[in-house]
Amino acid sequence: MAVGGPLAREARGQAGGAPPFWRAEWPRTDFSRSDVPFTEIMSGGVPRDGIPALSNPKFVKARAERRLSDKEPVITLELKGATPRAYPLRYMTWHEIVNDSVGGRPVAVTFCPLCNSGITFDRRLQGRVLDFGVTGKLRNSDMVMYDRQTESWWQQAVGLGIVGEFTGQSLRQLPSWMESWEKFRARNPEGLVMDQPGAGRAYGRNPYAGYDSSTRPFLYRGEMPPHGIKPLARVVKVGTRAWPLDRLRAETRISEAGVTLSWEAGQVSALDSAEIAQGRQIGDVRVRDAAGRDLPHDVMFAFAFHAFHPKGTWMLR
Repeated sequence: MAVGGPLAREARGQAGGAPPFWRAEWPRTDFSRSDVPFTEIMSGGVPRDGIPALSNPKFVKARAERRLSDKEPVITLELKGATPRAYPLRYMTWHEIVNDSVGGRPVAVTFCPLCNSGITFDRRLQGRVLDFGVTGKLRNSDMVMYDRQTESWWQQAVGLGIVGEFTGQSLRQLPSWMESWEKFRARNPEGLVMDQPGAGRAYGRNPYAGYDSSTRPFLYRGEMPPHGIKPLARVVKVGTRAWPLDRLRAETRISEAGVTLSWEAGQVSALDSAEIAQGRQIGDVRVRDAAGRDLPHDVMFAFAFHAFHPKGTWMLR
């Protein structure tokens, strides 16, 4: 999200609860219900839907796609009984949420560039199918989503309702992972890849050039991670445990706490160079259980893990 926005005005308004202009912008949101202090939520510099979420995207066959570079990152979703799908970060960086249906299952594929958090959720909750958009607000530098049915607000990094009717409710996270386009295509030549949206963005460009080499996160006021871990170092989050990516990269395979993590050379960072395809190598991570099944996880920045799991376990050695 871009620097700017009514940050000071928003902070002043939050002292006594939800600012009045929030209520004007979000007349259907129940601000009487919240699990977090409003002072923790701030403008990311864009208005509601200023980052336009996508719905019902178009796809093309993997073998026919020619616009993506081999090492570009994609979010892979391989659900049982459904054709595998890839969602390129060159598009996700500009849209952050894709409302899709895969094998009859409504899903939300999400990516928060400021946390490097790429998570896929089941959109069904309490007998309803939710459609998600971007509020334009941040908490702990992480995207705050909203559902269009109740206009409740949701924390992307943990899939938790934080304001409104669905406060305290959790979305079910589905197994998905980031990997290079080359790996997805080689494994799934008949798979599907999201087609380029028609929104006229600079797809393939990184609007956050150099971000994952920064010393501090953007619009983050919380504690930095412990153990001398750099705030924008990547960690593999599984539940409330975090494995530093540097450790996994050095060992290539780790079996601990009932899960097996593996690393291979592959994708480049989407948050490094101005051109995503030219980013530095970070590699591909898979997380599986003892039976070899893919597990829900996230490869996020260390500061975000610490912010949302302050009592989480750091798997250092």
